[in-house]
Amino acid sequence: MHVIIDLCVVPLGVGVSVSPQVAACQRVIEASGLEYHMHAYGTNIEGPWDEVMAVVKRCHEVVHEMGAPRITTTLKLGTRTDREQSMADKVESVQHKLRNV
Repeated sequence: MHVIIDLCVVPLGVGVSVSPQVAACQRVIEASGLEYHMHAYGTNIEGPWDEVMAVVKRCHEVVHEMGAPRITTTLKLGTRTDREQSMADKVESVQHKLRNV
């Protein structure tokens, strides 16, 4: 099953700046070979369900290995069975409507 997720991993107990942990998680995402788009408050990732969820798990493992005693993660996800759809398709659909108003 194909899934598109919005992932926001927030390490707790590591101080005010969490950018080192976010960067480590981003490296995990990049290494996965999955399609992704980082934004200001998280990362969209798409691909086969098991591969995407393995990335989420690995992000948690890496951030814990860096010393974070706790992690809170916000995960939004969507699947479709009626047709194939990518992150780019979703954005293009809205942009098309904006151009044709």
